[in-house]
Amino acid sequence: MQYTIVIEKSPRNYAVYVPDLPGCVATGATREEAVSEIREAIRFHIESLLEHGEPVPEPQCTATVVDVAAAGA
Repeated sequence: MQYTIVIEKSPRNYAVYVPDLPGCVATGATREEAVSEIREAIRFHIESLLEHGEPVPEPQCTATVVDVAAAGA
């Protein structure tokens, strides 16, 4: 399965979350580390859902980047 992740840069690290898996989050000192950590977090999150007899949400979210002109341009 392929889940969309959101990567946010903070002053000290990167934070990542999965919109389709509420509560599934990770952090890393670098973008690459954060992405690696969220892969593991997704695996653990899905394992936990299955162990508790809860459904595993199908990936629904998608993302795109839009270019927005600066104000006054």
